[in-house]
Amino acid sequence: MSGTSMTTRAWLLMLPLLVVMIAVIGWPLVDTVGLSFTDAKLVGTGGNFVGIDNYAKMLANSNFQRTLITTAWFAIISVAAEMVLGVLAALLLNQDFRGRGVLRALMILPWALPTVVNATLWRLIYNPEYGALNAALTQLGLIDAYRSWLGEPGTALTALIVADCWKNFPLVALIALAALQAVPRDITAASLVDGAGPFKRFRFVILPYLVGPLMVALVLRTIEAFKVFDIIWVMTRGGPANSTRTLSILVYQEAFSFQRAGSGASLALIVTLLVTVLAAAYAALVRKTAGSAT
Repeated sequence: MSGTSMTTRAWLLMLPLLVVMIAVIGWPLVDTVGLSFTDAKLVGTGGNFVGIDNYAKMLANSNFQRTLITTAWFAIISVAAEMVLGVLAALLLNQDFRGRGVLRALMILPWALPTVVNATLWRLIYNPEYGALNAALTQLGLIDAYRSWLGEPGTALTALIVADCWKNFPLVALIALAALQAVPRDITAASLVDGAGPFKRFRFVILPYLVGPLMVALVLRTIEAFKVFDIIWVMTRGGPANSTRTLSILVYQEAFSFQRAGSGASLALIVTLLVTVLAAAYAALVRKTAGSAT
């Protein structure tokens, strides 16, 4: 079979998938782009053409700028904590000890839980009246009275970051643990014979094998954290005083709560562009990692 016929056959086999993708992704995206150039409302007429006014107003809006800072802060802190906790957990689970298999299985549970369930559990933990966190801190003498961790602007975002880290650090741990399995045991044994301590052994022997997988995990988790919606919506709905409002929540509020479909569409496309930049960084990272591996 010639190369041309093989290519034609491959495209024919992919045709049903391409049709579905165009119908499910392509047409809504085109419709959203057209909607973003109008002043359309969620209910009512199609709206009038306003050009790039929606984009200009949104980029100059102080609410958008504050929300962008909140989203970036949430993504940076949560992803950094997840990377550190994930590597530490992977190093622990890579050791040979009794019950290691059970501990590995238990570690997956937070990541396997649906995000809504995870958010509800942490909302109960943070409850200002009967939450487990308040009870524990009070009994330890660290606080004098119960606090509303999700109801105070100064603590709400930090509380959300903790919940998000607990949910997602097992993914980083699994990636790091898989990378640790590729470290040759003879190299680690030789480093022990040479008298290398734990930190030097990690820095010069183990870390080179972790860099590639961890960089991929870093970009993937950054993209997900930048798009975060569900855990914040369930726990705080962007409050209090919009202190935990992220870009995805702002899109929802603009399009559905305020029923400004045109400006909501423009904001959604701005968020899509930002996420696309992160996705491009991920693709470049994968190519770089693959090139260095070969």
